[in-house]
Amino acid sequence: MDIRVGDVLVMKKPHPGCGSSQMKVMRVGADFRLACAGCGHSFMIPRQKCEKKIKAVIRGEDIPGGNDDR
Repeated sequence: MDIRVGDVLVMKKPHPGCGSSQMKVMRVGADFRLACAGCGHSFMIPRQKCEKKIKAVIRGEDIPGGNDDR
């Protein structure tokens, strides 16, 4: 699965803390560092476990105001 820094992942289940199902990708590798779009909570999750929980991927360039290279 092609996931890059700046992408927003729509997860199958919402974050238990705030109820948001969107997570922003902060780091990519064997593990992902994700930040909740609702409350900003940041956490690490193994790539294999995360890829099973993804419903959709919103590319960084598709987000209004996201990935601004000025």
